[in-house]
Amino acid sequence: MPDPSAPTPPPSALAGLRVLDLTTLLAAPQIAAMLGDFGADVVKIEPPSGDPLRQIGVRRGEGSPAWAFVSRNKRAITLDLDGAEGQRLFRRLVGEADVLVENLTPALRERWGCDYASLSAIQKRLVVVSVSCHGQTGPRASEPGAGALAEAFAGFAHMNGEAGGPPILPSLPLGDAMTGFSGVIGALLACYWRDRRDGGSGRGQHVDVSMYEPILQLLGLPFATWDGQDAGPRRNGSRVEGGVPRNLYRCRDDRWIALSGTTDAQAVRVLETIGRSGPADLERYGRSAARLRVADELDALVADWIAERDRDEVLAAFRARRVPVGEVHDLAEVARDPHVRARESLTTFEDPALGALHLVSPTPKLGAVPGRITHPGPALSAHTEQVLRDWLALSPDEIARARAERAI
Repeated sequence: MPDPSAPTPPPSALAGLRVLDLTTLLAAPQIAAMLGDFGADVVKIEPPSGDPLRQIGVRRGEGSPAWAFVSRNKRAITLDLDGAEGQRLFRRLVGEADVLVENLTPALRERWGCDYASLSAIQKRLVVVSVSCHGQTGPRASEPGAGALAEAFAGFAHMNGEAGGPPILPSLPLGDAMTGFSGVIGALLACYWRDRRDGGSGRGQHVDVSMYEPILQLLGLPFATWDGQDAGPRRNGSRVEGGVPRNLYRCRDDRWIALSGTTDAQAVRVLETIGRSGPADLERYGRSAARLRVADELDALVADWIAERDRDEVLAAFRARRVPVGEVHDLAEVARDPHVRARESLTTFEDPALGALHLVSPTPKLGAVPGRITHPGPALSAHTEQVLRDWLALSPDEIARARAERAI
């Protein structure tokens, strides 16, 4: 019986939404994790040997921080989808689900009957989110891939790095994170259409999430400004084509700041701050078209002024004139920043296997039904019996029989 004295949990935006997570590794699992952040009941299905992410990548003791991150808020079950009983239980779970997220290879998708046609025949309301590097259609659909390949293929690596230097991949899994956001948007749009807009038919649909197309969204402005006549914009360090001054600048005390004063009004205030606001300077740098013709020159003037001062002085001077400026933080500085703490932008757990574990809190912040992280990624098969009872109402004898047949 529930404890009547226990506090009532806060309401959740996606309470009642049931999600099956049939994914592996880093990108696709973030879709289900984000849905879980806002209250969806996410069931992570693993083979009896477990998700490979449990064993690869950065280790801390016997645990995997990456697993703890992408499997937060999920309930973990094991299921042998190569056996008849495992398949039977899986199909029953599909019949109870609203959303299924998968990133299976084409061979596994066929072997396990996880194509959209087969799954929707079991549950017409099911929204199936399929994740792959290049998408489900097109000449490269069958090629394997990863976030790094998507970042290169979509042109991001070409745009990233110092001017005149080699292309650079970001030193964090950008493509994987962008895939997560894209998949969540697709899943929620499909659920809204099914439940509110599809003439009452209540039909789900297939959501095709490639890893490279969310990266293209980051390059929306460079594509829009490209005239199609050459290779297009090139990497330019921390600067952007069409906006100056905008860069990372080193201060006298060897600390760094970010400054972005690209509008005419902001640029004038930058010039006032660095003592270059005479009539000749305003004519040369005050208007966008004029200063873009001498962008390197203006950037160097700003860099030289900043280099002669400590960071706190630089920040105070620009902030006094309402120029957008801020510190370049490392992760430790982010974690202890008063603003980050006040907004609870990080959630910290004391995990038995990992120790102190910092997870980024759900975003955006909803006023009435905010997201929250209730627990990091669970142990292998931690919730198998619980889910089979909750979703399928299996009896203890039925669960014992499934375990004896090695289906779970």
